[in-house]
Amino acid sequence: MPLASIPSPSQGVWYLGIIPIRAYALCIVTGVIVAVWLSERRWRARGGQKGTIIDIAVPAVIFGLIGGRLYHVITDWQMYFGPRAIKPAYKALFIWEGGLGIWGAIALGAVGVWIACRRRGLSLSAVADTVAPGIAFAQAIGRWGNWFNQELYGGPTTLPWGLQIDQQHGGEPGVLYHPTFLYESLWNVALGFLLLFVGSRYKLRHGRLFALYAAGYTLGRFWVEGLRIDPVGGVDHAVTFLGMRLNQWTALVVFVGAVVYFFATRHKDTVEHVLPPGVQPLAGGDGAVADPAHPADQADEAETSGEAGPESAEAGPESTVKTESTAEAEGEPEAEGAAREPGEHATAEEKHAR
Repeated sequence: MPLASIPSPSQGVWYLGIIPIRAYALCIVTGVIVAVWLSERRWRARGGQKGTIIDIAVPAVIFGLIGGRLYHVITDWQMYFGPRAIKPAYKALFIWEGGLGIWGAIALGAVGVWIACRRRGLSLSAVADTVAPGIAFAQAIGRWGNWFNQELYGGPTTLPWGLQIDQQHGGEPGVLYHPTFLYESLWNVALGFLLLFVGSRYKLRHGRLFALYAAGYTLGRFWVEGLRIDPVGGVDHAVTFLGMRLNQWTALVVFVGAVVYFFATRHKDTVEHVLPPGVQPLAGGDGAVADPAHPADQADEAETSGEAGPESAEAGPESTVKTESTAEAEGEPEAEGAAREPGEHATAEEKHAR
């Protein structure tokens, strides 16, 4: 055996009394927390309401877990059903034992986000662009759950970072394997930082940053998947078509779709709603919003009763004049764009007219 290697954990479950604490679940939960925290900050910086991402995350995570498990069970059905099943059928529900297909998680999780956005009157594309980097970081963290479970490893290797796999998990004595969980985790970390940079530098909107995430992730997943030897779709071998594994074909299809969407929407400039209808943003940003019962342009009782202090008296009429940049910061429509709803941004045509 080479002098250098990556050991696998001796266990992935610890017990707090009779309560099992599973590393796989901890990695997923940690990833979700990081994604929500980062996405919440990005949403507020874009002018959205505080707490919106946290609220949207609830149905997204629930739908995502269901979708991820469904994809796993459907593509690996022979593991639980049929004459060659190696696990009882009821264990198809045991999500804590591993087995979440990212394709199903993203697809059904998007349904949960769409429902939440529709109920709040928000643009799905705006939310998708906001959460894209967080999803990449969440996947990077979640992949370490596979390390604890000693699953989803690659073929044999003599590289110094080869992974040790116990015999009960399919490994052979003295053989090291490609740590595909580590490859994908590092790829996702790099992708997350790339999305943060590109999103800040080029202000990608209308779902284009999310499309870039999808293309970047599937590009990495395609080559990582080619290294894996776990039997996806079968019991003792992976299902292949034209020499490629099932997940490689899925990655290829999603990659093409993401690239097509990215370029097809490059000229799209429709309004994206980041605030619910009727909610006015306040000056200062950071997701602050005005009380609908007390709009920002409504004076206080003290101001209308003549009890204003000397500072306001000295300010004169100039204090009530707002510049164009101030109006844009507060989200108030100018004369040219008075028909826009609160939370909308000026279109390119209107900016040109000004």
